Amino acid sequence: MLRGYSVPRSPEGRSSLVPAPPWHYVGDFLVLEYWADPEAVAAVLPPGLDPHPDPGRCAALFVDWQSCSESGAELEDPVRSQYREFFVVVNALLDGEPVTTCPYIWVDRDFALARGWVQGFPKKLGSIHMTRHFPIGSKAAPALGAGSRFAGTLAAGDRRLAFGALTLERETEDAPTHNDPPLLNVRHFPRLESGRHGDPAVHELVRARSRDRRISSIWEGSAELELYPAPNEELAGLSPVELGKGFRFTFAYTVDDLETVRDYTRPRVETAAET
Repeated sequence: MLRGYSVPRSPEGRSSLVPAPPWHYVGDFLVLEYWADPEAVAAVLPPGLDPHPDPGRCAALFVDWQSCSESGAELEDPVRSQYREFFVVVNALLDGEPVTTCPYIWVDRDFALARGWVQGFPKKLGSIHMTRHFPIGSKAAPALGAGSRFAGTLAAGDRRLAFGALTLERETEDAPTHNDPPLLNVRHFPRLESGRHGDPAVHELVRARSRDRRISSIWEGSAELELYPAPNEELAGLSPVELGKGFRFTFAYTVDDLETVRDYTRPRVETAAET
């Protein structure tokens, strides 16, 4: 019998690229709030989502992650637990409820790529780097204090796609708001069968679920963000027209669930309130 949560399934199940949930995450976040062209934001919304009343509202996130499954075995083999990520979320409404969705995301490890597809994130491979903090005084280690500067970069296909930076100003009780509403994504898996290329095997709107959420102290400051054009990429269409605040913090949570909000492959039944 072949075993394993994901491919490749094998006699012992140890070869699976993605281990079975729960998945435990902790990461250092650089969150840059901004506004893009409202028409560009509306163009990337999945079916069923409407534009947010604050048009063009977005956030760009750089994250330096460490993760593991329930056994924690990945922590003793760090190549299986550590990765970095860059993504953009845009704000929208689902039946009047504020939500976010992620149209573009890059990650630098294959297991995180495949795990993201399971969750509905449209992940691609890229090269992401971030300024690190260390808890000792050093010219090479920016302090968590006013005036310190943290930056992140994204490149893919040998081209730089994003640069972001944050200059810390103060510690705050306020968490970022542009990426705060519930996150909805589209799980999409196409068919190869002739004549059915436009009929995906899976095409559904899903809501991310997490538990055991914990957050460190939060620093805020002035943000910088540039998104660059490149062949076969459309990220630059969401370039900022106005910048908001930036935030730096550490965040941890666990994932072992996902809610299907809408199955696009099935006709939608209107509720009494909609008729």
